[in-house]
Amino acid sequence: MSNTSVAHVSTPLIALTPELARRAPKVLLHDHLDGGVRPATVIELALEHGYPDLPTTDVDDLSAWMLRGANRRNLELYLQTFAHTVGVMQHVDSLSRVASECAQDLAADGVVYAEVRFAPELHVEAGLGLDDVVRAVLAGFREGERIAAAAGHPITVRALITAMRTAARSVEIAELALRFRDQGVVGFDIAGAEAGYPPSRHMDAFDLIRREHFHITIHAGEAFGLPSISEALGWCGAERLGHGVRIVDDIDALPDGSHRLGRLAEYVRDRRVPLEMCPTSNVHTGAATSYEDHPIRLLMDLRFRVTVNTDNRLMSGVSLSDEFMHLSDAMGLTLDRMQWLTVNAMKSAFNHFDERLELIDRVIKPGYAELFRGDPA
Repeated sequence: MSNTSVAHVSTPLIALTPELARRAPKVLLHDHLDGGVRPATVIELALEHGYPDLPTTDVDDLSAWMLRGANRRNLELYLQTFAHTVGVMQHVDSLSRVASECAQDLAADGVVYAEVRFAPELHVEAGLGLDDVVRAVLAGFREGERIAAAAGHPITVRALITAMRTAARSVEIAELALRFRDQGVVGFDIAGAEAGYPPSRHMDAFDLIRREHFHITIHAGEAFGLPSISEALGWCGAERLGHGVRIVDDIDALPDGSHRLGRLAEYVRDRRVPLEMCPTSNVHTGAATSYEDHPIRLLMDLRFRVTVNTDNRLMSGVSLSDEFMHLSDAMGLTLDRMQWLTVNAMKSAFNHFDERLELIDRVIKPGYAELFRGDPA
């Protein structure tokens, strides 16, 4: 164990406002396609394809229902709300539309790069093949990029292919991700209920991905604790941790105000393992008790590789700009810290190095420089 003092204190330069947060270039690494559908689109697709199970066909009521359903302090209950979005995403036109609107909505919120994940095995109930699902989503992302660029909000969207940890198709899904790695898919993920479903159950899939020199992110350390994180890193080769909030269980506060890191926390920080933190979702699932008490504050102070993400924009009722404003309200996050978090995220993306560097040097840093100067929109 090591005794580590807090080495960095944020310097409050410019307080965040909703307008500043929206205008600032942002990077999103953890966003679920089926968790960010426009509520009006859910209703329209349900009517178009005969999906009968929506709790309401009123847009405002559906948004409120989704938020109430997700905000129950339990991951398994949170996941139940996805039955309706997945239910209307079973056809090529539906998948492409949702993906296109996703890209447009993120771009309108100031996101310049996004990795959006989805589980193809959940979208085959109407007869689509796994390859059909991926092609439809990637086509939608490209259309959304074109529309966003024409509207003056350029964005790059890449896909993460997710296997469900509660199912037994992870090798098949890993092979699927590899087939599309040169067409917009940049990595492989597993998601779903953590307790009782450790990532090591899917070692064949992770071994395949690593043999092919591809990228891995794993949902770990959200509803389950340090063993989930340890397996994701030590056994499965995760390069990023989806959520990872429970890493604080390996950090002890000392009477003098310093902190002692356990071996796993030291490893995560020393190796600069990116943490895909999703503050609102973490509060809704019970992984954090509140914004004020969210571990992100401590992890930022201790200089972990922290990133800020939305997880599920529909269920949690948030945009990425909202997430930064929540952190501003709860812990005084300032514009310079927002830039640091954004550069962290871009450095941690699975896109190629030269493309990451291009966005940092030509889009992100100049965008923040304008905001620091007070340039008008």
